[in-house]
Amino acid sequence: RALLAVSLNLMALLFSTTAFITTHWCEGTQRVPKPSCGKEKKTNCLNYSGNETANETNQNVVHYSWETGDDRFLFRYFHTGIWYSCEENINAAGEKCRSFIDLAPASEKGKKIQPRLLPLLQRSSLLFLVSLELQGMHSFQSIQGPTCHPDYTQPGVLWLSVVSEVLYIMLLVVGFSLMCLELFHSSSVIDGLKLNAFAAVFTVLSGLLGMVAHMMYTQVFQVTVSLGPEDWRPHSWDYGWSFCLAWGSFTCCMAASVTTLNSYTKTVIEFR
Repeated sequence: RALLAVSLNLMALLFSTTAFITTHWCEGTQRVPKPSCGKEKKTNCLNYSGNETANETNQNVVHYSWETGDDRFLFRYFHTGIWYSCEENINAAGEKCRSFIDLAPASEKGKKIQPRLLPLLQRSSLLFLVSLELQGMHSFQSIQGPTCHPDYTQPGVLWLSVVSEVLYIMLLVVGFSLMCLELFHSSSVIDGLKLNAFAAVFTVLSGLLGMVAHMMYTQVFQVTVSLGPEDWRPHSWDYGWSFCLAWGSFTCCMAASVTTLNSYTKTVIEFR
């Protein structure tokens, strides 16, 4: 059982790391207008009036195209991860990538807030200064000065998701290390039980943190689909293989924690 728990934890670690650095959490198509045809581009473009030379030389001619509806658009493939969003380049071969953090709405990246305690402190200090002025104990003008209102940045869901993913991987590493110590370098039953218990706790915590991180990223992506840049908004999308790896990692993590707890319970019962 200890070897099974180590194997499951290692699979969870590999799956989570792969999902974290890849860009296939969500994938689909984007609807973009077709570019005008030219000398270098002959396909997947709009050919106005059926005459390319007239389009390029005579600018006073009214151009028209017989294509209507969705025929005037291209559906290019895109895939998105935690860090980058890559889309098919319709003008050249390959893909072009943009930072997904820049694409996410400002509401998901964080906002500046002013602590609620500061206005209360300023009001109380102002009342105290006024009372001193009325009693003649101090000159109100001499101590009155400009007040500053420091702003604090409240972390958004996107950054909370990124931090949670990093902590998830770190806790998986700690749990895996403790399981390996318990499996190969345990000198006594008591030491093995302690390592087993700590490994189970860290593995359970990492699994819960990973579940929250995956759900937060899903929320961020759905908000970005609705409020993101117009030239990026998907026409249709679905979850990709990186998303499946992330939840597969969560499943392996929880299975490893259950196996470790089961081994711990069995050892305790046998030891008694």
